[in-house]
Amino acid sequence: MDFSAYETVLELRRYTLRPGRRDELISLFEREFVAPQEAVGAHLFGLFRTPSSPDEFVWLRGFSSLAARVDALTAFYTGPVWRRFREEANATMVDSDNVLLLRPVVRGLASPPPGSGVYLSFGEAPAAFAVFETEPGPNNFPQLPVRTDGPFMVSFSRSPSPGSESLEATSRSLLR
Repeated sequence: MDFSAYETVLELRRYTLRPGRRDELISLFEREFVAPQEAVGAHLFGLFRTPSSPDEFVWLRGFSSLAARVDALTAFYTGPVWRRFREEANATMVDSDNVLLLRPVVRGLASPPPGSGVYLSFGEAPAAFAVFETEPGPNNFPQLPVRTDGPFMVSFSRSPSPGSESLEATSRSLLR
C-alpha cells in the first residue's frame, strides 16, 4: 500500500497526561485504537513518547483528503471500539486539544531516510525529511478541536537541530 497518499492531511496530536499514566495510555492505544482507525481510513504514522516530557504522548494521524478525514473520524468516534474504551483513555488525559491540522510542503513521512531517531521542529529544520504547514481549510470534524493560533510549520528530521524535540517511537510506531 502506498502510504504517501495519507500525507495529504496530517494531525499532529500532543496529549498532556495525568502524571505517571503515559505508558497506560500507550498500551491501551496500541492494543485497541491503531487497527480500528486504520480500518476506517486513517493512517497512524507515528506514536511517540517525548523523553523531555514524561507526561506527554505525541502521535501523527494522516488522511488522503479532508473528506476522507471526516469520514474516518466519524466512523471511528461513533463506532464500538471508541465507545467501549473512551472513558478509560480519557481518564489518562489532562488535555487532548493541542492538535495541529497540517498539509505537506515536503512529503516524506511514508518513506523516511535510513537512520534512527526522529526529531520534531517547529519551523523548517535542516535536513528535514518531511515538512508540513497549517492546513488552510476548516476543521471539518469540530468534535475534535484543532489549534487556530497559527500558522505553523512543522518538520521531521533524523538529526537534532536548535529547538528540536527528540521523539521516542513506541512499539507500534511506523515512523522510527
